[in-house]
Amino acid sequence: MTRGQKPEILQGTLDLMVLRTLETVGPQHGFGLAKRIEQISGDALALNQGTLYPALLRLEQRGWVLGRWGTSDNNRRAKFYELTKAGARHIQTACQSWQHTVSLMERFLTIEPE
Repeated sequence: MTRGQKPEILQGTLDLMVLRTLETVGPQHGFGLAKRIEQISGDALALNQGTLYPALLRLEQRGWVLGRWGTSDNNRRAKFYELTKAGARHIQTACQSWQHTVSLMERFLTIEPE
């Protein structure tokens, strides 16, 4: 990765980032979600509409988030997303899966050469 270049999001991680963000901050519109995820990452990630909105649509189709139209702080029409009960249950499963994956990868990253 070159200097100043932000890493790409690993497959499957964006869904969990979105769900956890909604769990911690409550309902958000897409722009607010993107900014919050960037903030939590310490600006290491940059989300664009082509990345975030397909993920939100996928999460909505799976029943993990509910989207409702409303008015944003700057008085514009925006779709707000909130976590559903099914989404909250999925977070638990996904977190366990990621913790297992991280544990497994730590084994490979810390192995000493023979």
